[in-house]
Amino acid sequence: MANVAFNVAKGRAVELHKRVNDNDPSTSGLILVPIETSGIVADATMIDYATLADLLAGASNEQTTMGRKVFTDSDVGALTTNNTDNRNEAALPTVTYALASGNPISAFVVCYAPDTGGADSTFIPLQKFDFVYTPSGIDLVFAAGDYYRAS
Repeated sequence: MANVAFNVAKGRAVELHKRVNDNDPSTSGLILVPIETSGIVADATMIDYATLADLLAGASNEQTTMGRKVFTDSDVGALTTNNTDNRNEAALPTVTYALASGNPISAFVVCYAPDTGGADSTFIPLQKFDFVYTPSGIDLVFAAGDYYRAS
């Protein structure tokens, strides 16, 4: 397994990140979803899902004990244009899951949500990060940094 950009987001992730940063629409955000180890599908399957609902309707399961993290315009930074490496970079802040518990995880998925209170069927998966972790009641710190780079 590897970090992968979802097909539906290729060529769009930078603009969707910018929309959240610009508060357009005001209900938009990015959602970080932990995915359980049990049942996780191969990257070649996961990369084809067009919504979070599609991803969770398959064999992959959301790890709900740790829960989702929601980022709005005040949380995400503006895009960084890196002229040295000829790319745009979209970053997320560091996340702490206090006293993390529940089933083991193997990945985090970052989704764009036009309405953070909306349905999973409207959430567009942007990027999957491999992150193998067995919660043990201690804090889990996840530093995604540049979760998406477009060149």
